[in-house]
This record gives sequence, structure tokens and C-alpha cells, in this order.
Amino acid sequence: MATEQNTLSVTIFGSEYKIKGADPDYIGEVAAYVDEKMRELDRRLSPSGSPAKIAILASLNIADELFREREEKSRLLTELKGRAQNLGSALDACLRE
Repeated sequence: MATEQNTLSVTIFGSEYKIKGADPDYIGEVAAYVDEKMRELDRRLSPSGSPAKIAILASLNIADELFREREEKSRLLTELKGRAQNLGSALDACLRE
């Protein structure tokens, strides 16, 4: 990983990509994550798939992770809102007594 005037060079699955205008530490972390996901798939596929196929499968796996996290976040927010309403109602009842 090399930087040059707001341009970061990262290697993902053996290919180098230059990315401009981003936080180098964050982009490096994201690139390493994508690289690892692609390498995991490459190890599991037998015989090894093409880089394009591996990239598409990695993208689908990462998108699946994102969708599951969004669903969990939504579920937790709904649960927290319910708890906050219950606590608010209990507090109101205590204050009226």
C-alpha cells in the first residue's frame, strides 16, 4: 500500500488499484477485507475460478453481510423504541401516583 498526493495504491487479489481522495487507513482496511474475501473464495473453489467470478461471488457475500447487518440494525432499533415507550409509560405512571 503506497500513498502519493491523496492517491492510495492497494492490491486486491493480485491486481493494483489507485484510489483518490480517501482516508488511507480506512481504504487500506476495506481493500484488505475485500482481498481476504476473494482469497477465501479462491481457496474454496475447486478448480480455482476466474478472477471475475471470484470478484462477483465475493461481492455477493459482502452484500449479503450488509443486508443482514441492516436487518439486524432495524430489528434492534424497533426493539429499543418499544423499550423506550414502555419505560416512558412506566415513568408517567409513577409520576401520576
